[in-house]
Amino acid sequence: MGALEEAHLAAAVAAACACEEEDDDLEMLGGDAEPAAAAAGDAMEPAVRALLVGLGEDERREGLRRTPKRVAKAFRDGTRGYRQKVKDIVQGALFPEVGVDKRTGSAGGTGGQVVVRDIELFSYCESCLLPFSIQCHVGYVPSGGRVVGLSKLSRVSDVFAKRLQNPQRLANEVCGALHASIQPAGVAVALQCWHIPLPENLECKTLQDWIRTSHSSRSGVFEGENSTFWSDFLALIKLRGIDMEVDNHSASIPWCPLRSHEVPLSNGHCKKSSTNGMVSAVTSMLLSLGEDPLRKELLGTPQRYVQWLMKFRACNLDVKLNGFTLGNVSIYERPGGGKADHGAIRSELHLPFCAQCEHHLLPFYGVVHIGYFDNGNGEGIDRSHFQALVHFYGCKLQVQERMTRQIAEAVYSVSHNGVMVVVEANHICMISRGVEKIRSNTATIAVLGQFLTDPSAKACFLQNVLDTGGSVV
Repeated sequence: MGALEEAHLAAAVAAACACEEEDDDLEMLGGDAEPAAAAAGDAMEPAVRALLVGLGEDERREGLRRTPKRVAKAFRDGTRGYRQKVKDIVQGALFPEVGVDKRTGSAGGTGGQVVVRDIELFSYCESCLLPFSIQCHVGYVPSGGRVVGLSKLSRVSDVFAKRLQNPQRLANEVCGALHASIQPAGVAVALQCWHIPLPENLECKTLQDWIRTSHSSRSGVFEGENSTFWSDFLALIKLRGIDMEVDNHSASIPWCPLRSHEVPLSNGHCKKSSTNGMVSAVTSMLLSLGEDPLRKELLGTPQRYVQWLMKFRACNLDVKLNGFTLGNVSIYERPGGGKADHGAIRSELHLPFCAQCEHHLLPFYGVVHIGYFDNGNGEGIDRSHFQALVHFYGCKLQVQERMTRQIAEAVYSVSHNGVMVVVEANHICMISRGVEKIRSNTATIAVLGQFLTDPSAKACFLQNVLDTGGSVV
C-alpha cells in the first residue's frame, strides 16, 4: 500500500469520530473512572484509528476492530498518575513510633533508616511514548516519632511513574514528593531503568539486555559527600545485588534510542509529509492526557512514536523471502506412521524478534526456535534465511499465535517432512496497562508433518532448545 496523504488521514479521523462506539468493559482504577478520564479515552480512539489507517491496516478487520478502545484504555491506565495526588495516598498513613533516645542510637521513629527495595514499576518514555521498566528502591529516615505505612512508598512512586517520564525526573519527583508529604529527616531514591531498543537492534532474550541506566535522588540527611545515611542506603540495596556506585556511569548513556533520530522541533507543523496526519493524531493523544505537546521534553515525541510504528507498517508483498514461498501444498496432511530419523532433525535456535501487538499497539519481543527435517540431501538452510523470515513476520502488527503458525507454514513449504516452531515472548501489554504481571512469559508451539506423529522427535527438539539455554515453558 502506498503512502497515505495527510488529507486521507484527516478524513479517516473525521470518519472515525462518527463511528458507533462498541461496548467494552472498563477496568476501574480503585473505584469509578473519572468522567474526564473517560472523555480522554474517547478523544484518543479516533486518533488511534488514524494511526491504523496510516499503517496501511484495515481498522474494520476482526483483530483490529476494538484496538482503538484497547489502546485508549491502556494509555488511560498507564498515565493515571496525572489524576492522582500524593497527599490523598499519604494522608492517614503516618503512625507513631517513638524509637530510642538519639543519644544512644537510631531506630524506630528517631533516625532509624527504612528502605523498601525492588519496587517493580512501568512508565511511558516521554521521548517516544514507549513503556520502560523500572526497579525502584526508596529509603527514608523518620523524624518526629512518626513512620509511614510501607505500601505508601510504593504507591507514591507509582503515582509519578504513571506519567510521561524520563528516569532522572522520576527519581527527583518521587524524592521531593515523599520529603514534602511525610516530612522525614531525609529521603533517598535509586532507580534502575530499562528501555526497549529499536527492533533492528533487538538481539536480546530478557529484559536485562535492554538499554539500561541508573539514577538517584536524595534529600536531607542523605545529601553530602560523606553522608553515612547514604552509605547505609547503598549498602542495604547492595544486599539485593544492586551496586549503584558501579551503575552510576550509566546516567551518561543516551536513554531513548529514538531520541538520536532527527525530527522537526515542532508537533504537527513540520514540512509536509505522508505521516503528518499520523503525527497530528499522536499530538491529539497527548492533549487528551492533559499534556502540553509544546513542552520542550515532548517536542518531537509524536514524530518519534510514528517512526516506531512505521517499522511495523502493513505490507502487501507476496510472501516470498530468501527462498521461502508459501505454495499450495497441503500443510496439514499427516505423513505416514513410523519413526523419523532423529539425525535428520536440524534446528535454528534463539532467533530474536520484536513485533507490535495489534490489540494494544505495544511491543512484544523474544526468540524463535525452529526445528525441521531436511530433505535428505544433508544440506540445511542458512540461519540468515530463518532470521529474515522471522523478521518478515515479526515486523508488522501481530499476535504471537498467528506469527508462530505463519513461520511454521513458511518453513514447511520448503521442508515438507516436518516442522516445529516454538516462540517465547514477553508482552509489554501484560505489564504496562494494569495487568502488571512483570515476569510473565508466553510460549506458543506450531507442529507440522512428522513432528505431529512422532512424540520422540518433538522431545528431541525441545531438549535441544533446553541444552542451548532455552526456557521452553
